[in-house]
Amino acid sequence: MNPSTLKNLLIQYEQKKASAEHDAEVRKQKLFEDYPSLQEIENKLNVLAISTTKSLIQNNDKTLLEKLKLQIEDLKTQKDNILKKLNLPKDYLLPHYECNLCKDTGYITNEDYTSSMCSCLKQRLFDIDYNKSNISNLKSQTFENFSDLYYSDKVDEQKYHAKFSPRENIHKIKDICINFVENFDNIQEKNLLFTGNTGLGKTFLSSCIANEILKKQKNVLYQTAPVMLDTIIDYRFGKTDIDKNIYDNLLNADLLIIDDLGAESMNQLKFSELFNIINSRLLNQNHVTKTIISTNLSLENLYHTYEERIVSRIIGNYTLCYFFGEDIRLKKK
Repeated sequence: MNPSTLKNLLIQYEQKKASAEHDAEVRKQKLFEDYPSLQEIENKLNVLAISTTKSLIQNNDKTLLEKLKLQIEDLKTQKDNILKKLNLPKDYLLPHYECNLCKDTGYITNEDYTSSMCSCLKQRLFDIDYNKSNISNLKSQTFENFSDLYYSDKVDEQKYHAKFSPRENIHKIKDICINFVENFDNIQEKNLLFTGNTGLGKTFLSSCIANEILKKQKNVLYQTAPVMLDTIIDYRFGKTDIDKNIYDNLLNADLLIIDDLGAESMNQLKFSELFNIINSRLLNQNHVTKTIISTNLSLENLYHTYEERIVSRIIGNYTLCYFFGEDIRLKKK
């Protein structure tokens, strides 16, 4: 990670936070002018909050504390009722942060009172340092925008070696992808292997999954196999312009998408590194990590291209999604 990149991002976060809090203050003052009763309630809540803190520090009187809590809840209910009558949401007077987890600071406080980088800031760094333009624009790449229009509903068992149509197949794969997202934190949920020719939707569905995983406030690291393996080798040999966190990020990103497996030039060193990445992510003890591997190679070609220990790890721990049909990009022309 480039220190200047993090510094610039934290400046942006500080500006976002200040903007959100300024906007909230403007909304609050405008509403208080129109509805003075709301300001009265807000003032009383502030006084009660101070009284509660003093009580905790001075004598921890449980009876008094309970009384204060009831008063606070009553005032909050009054405020919520007024906002409801005005057709305003309960959080109207609060800052609308881009990330509610860290409140646009970039860092969260853990249960042991230590701080750690928020997933939103980590993802921004991933996008800048690694993902580039690959997954940075996901607004249109959603399951809602999925279309089966370019998939044939004709069964061609001789051509595709399947007893169902490309359209039926892509719906099955979509269901597998949705299930993968819904059960992402389940250690029993397998990783995904997308195989099939180019132009059949592998990248689109990978992006759909990435989109949903990001909504869960997790991080997604996208790498093409050639770039990933070349970067690891450069890292191993101490190339100075390589981010020293790259290996740790590849091992520990919540979701790692390895695209274009099979497009890289392989040697024994790369075989070892690929196995280490796949195997280490399967054995992660700190938290659940999932991987999506996308390749144009068939299972047979995977066995011919890679060592048995690599393919056996994939076959045993990944759900196979075989994409078939006609190249969508050609049909769109």
